[in-house]
Amino acid sequence: MNLFRIFGDLSHLASILILIRTIQTTDTIDGISFKTQGLYVLIFLTRYLDLLTFSYVSFYNTIMKLFFIGSSLYIVILLQRSRKTKPIAYKEMIMADTFKVQYLLGGSLVMALLFNYKFSLLEILWSFSVWLESVAILPQLFMLSKSGKAKSLTIHYIFALGLYRTLYIPNWFWRYWVEGKFDKLAVVTGIVQTLVYSDFFYVYYKKVLTGGGLGLPQ
Repeated sequence: MNLFRIFGDLSHLASILILIRTIQTTDTIDGISFKTQGLYVLIFLTRYLDLLTFSYVSFYNTIMKLFFIGSSLYIVILLQRSRKTKPIAYKEMIMADTFKVQYLLGGSLVMALLFNYKFSLLEILWSFSVWLESVAILPQLFMLSKSGKAKSLTIHYIFALGLYRTLYIPNWFWRYWVEGKFDKLAVVTGIVQTLVYSDFFYVYYKKVLTGGGLGLPQ
């Protein structure tokens, strides 16, 4: 553990709590991509299958894995419930969420089959999860780009999620320097994910941090 890992995990936790708060306290699902949230469920379920093999690393590691699986499922359930409680808002969300995720799923599967540490089911699914996570935010970003504007909490959610991955990059280099460990797949996919967020970071700085409003370029 190091400060980069700790602050990265805290940023990841913050992003999830921000999104849950958005849905619960504002009672709205406007601007949230159901497809992105569904992809995160798939990511955590395929990544943390080692829980079923009782591969214990630490209490912290196990709790974080369970939290990410549980919270991602909870978010999808909250969004799905709106189908009955807010049918019009739910329909508008689905209609606006038009990114073709099959390309992300297919591409991630191909990369997982080509690049993995061992050609076994668990290792391929782990590789699939890290490749998919690197692009899972694209439906959400595409949705914001189409609308041209977004609610404040949705914007902060995306920023916190991007910051988590950005902080993990120095964490990996720190581990290589201190522990001699270097996870090539995690580093490459982490850099890809940070690049995906790079344009959003610039917009966040221009539109939010400098007081330019929440309008987004279309």
